[in-house]
Amino acid sequence: MIKVGIVGGTGYTGVELLRLLAQHPQAEVAIITSRSEAGLPVADMYPNLRGHYDGLAFSVPDSKALGACDVVFFATPHGVAHALAGELLAAGTKVIDLSADFRLQDAEEWGKWYGQPHGAPELLADAVYGLPEVNRDKIRQARLIAVPGCYPTATQLGFLPLLEAGLADETRLIADCKSGVSGAGRGAAVGSLFCEAGESMKAYAVKGHRHLPEISQGLRLAAGKDIGLTFVPHLTPMIRGIHATLYATVADRSVDLQALFEKRYANEPFVDVMPAGSHPETRSVRGANVCRIAVHRPQGGDLVVVLSVIDNLVKGASGQAVQNLNILFGLDERMGLGHAGLLP
Repeated sequence: MIKVGIVGGTGYTGVELLRLLAQHPQAEVAIITSRSEAGLPVADMYPNLRGHYDGLAFSVPDSKALGACDVVFFATPHGVAHALAGELLAAGTKVIDLSADFRLQDAEEWGKWYGQPHGAPELLADAVYGLPEVNRDKIRQARLIAVPGCYPTATQLGFLPLLEAGLADETRLIADCKSGVSGAGRGAAVGSLFCEAGESMKAYAVKGHRHLPEISQGLRLAAGKDIGLTFVPHLTPMIRGIHATLYATVADRSVDLQALFEKRYANEPFVDVMPAGSHPETRSVRGANVCRIAVHRPQGGDLVVVLSVIDNLVKGASGQAVQNLNILFGLDERMGLGHAGLLP
C-alpha cells in the first residue's frame, strides 16, 4: 500500500484528489494538511467523503510526518511547494505537485509570470513535466513531478500530432479555450459568484495568461523549434470542463488527419480520438480522466480545427496527478481512474 500525504486539501483539486484516491486499491491517504482547518475531520468539510475517510482530519503541515510518506501531493497555490519540496525529496519522499511551481524550466520566466522569485530553482533540473502522453518514461524515474495545468493539457494534446509530424505552420497557432468556474479555485472572489458568472461568458487575460508560457514550452518541444501561439481563455457558466478550439494551418491537404490522430493516441488509455465529424462535449468527460479529441478540416481548406475537451479537475488536475502516481509506482496506469463520465 502506498502511503500518501496531501498538502493543501481544502480546495477543489484537493477534494477531487481525495475522491479519486478513495477508489484507489493501492493508495492510502495518511495525512492531509490545512493550516486554517487544522483539527477538522475531512468528512465534516466534504460530506461526499463520509464513510471513506472516517478518522482522517486536517493537520498543520509537518515536514517530518510528511517525509514518512511514500509520496506527497501538493494541491496548493503557487509558491507553497517551493518551501517544502526540497525537504521531502531529501527524506526520500516522491513529490507530485499540482501547482505551477515546477512546470516551467526557466526560473526567471516563472518569476515574470507569477510575480515573485522562484523559491527553489535548484530543484528544476529534477522536475519532470507530468504529461504522460509525452513523458511517460521520464515519469517512471522521477522524484519530482509537475502536473500540467488544465488549459495546457487540453491544448497540448490537441496540437501534438500536428506539430510532431511537422505538418502545422508552427508560427500561427491559435488556442481559443473555455473553462468552467471551478478553474478559478475555491477561494471567494467576486468574478466567481453565481450572479457574476451565470448566464454570461467572457474572455480574460488576452494580453497574457500564466498558462501561456507552459503551453508554449510544451509545443516548442513537440515542434523542435520556436512556435507562435495566440492563447485566449474564456470563463463559461459551468462548474467543470475545458473546451479548447484549436486552429492550425496545414497546407498539405493529402494527409489523412483522422488517421494521424488515431495512430498517435492508439495506445493512450486516456485520450479518445472520436470518429471523423464529431464534436466532443465537456459533459461527456465530466468526472472522468479523459481527453476527447476531434479533428476537422473545414471546407477542405488549409485551416485545421481540433476540438479538445477535458474535465479541468480530473484530466486537467487531480486525475492526471493520480495517473502520474500509477506510472511512478509501476501500477496499471488506469488504476482508480476507470470510471466513466457523469451524465446528465
